[in-house]
Amino acid sequence: MKKFAGRVIADGELRGEALVSKQGVNTLATFQKSALKGAKEVISSDQNNPDLYKKLITGKILCLPKTIGSTTGGLVIQTICSMGINPSAMLFSESIDSLAASGIILARNWENSNIIAIDRLGQEFLDYVETGDIISIAKDGTVTVESATNKE
Repeated sequence: MKKFAGRVIADGELRGEALVSKQGVNTLATFQKSALKGAKEVISSDQNNPDLYKKLITGKILCLPKTIGSTTGGLVIQTICSMGINPSAMLFSESIDSLAASGIILARNWENSNIIAIDRLGQEFLDYVETGDIISIAKDGTVTVESATNKE
């Protein structure tokens, strides 16, 4: 078990399963196909991201360095939150970009979404966490990772 401290963008408490991308996440490529077809869950459609491609994202704790891609990124995040098919949290190793931040903040305020966002968790966080690990998030931005592979 290892703890990391980050900056709170959208607070909340949560315990859930990690889904990890070691590279930047293109929000349009990842979420758009599910959003456009009115799906009940998001299965990543970004074939350029082998960490996420064809994986269930809805309800997971998405761990990533940053978001990349189109200027529609914030709108895409807000849209999936309005549909209730979003990840339950987005944990950024780097500083959150303005597009992802705007989408999360709008979703929280306009869509009554409970998506959690913490940034500045550091490279050590992204190097440590693996898909399938159990993560606990505290309101103060403390992220605890329980390794599924007993790597301690």
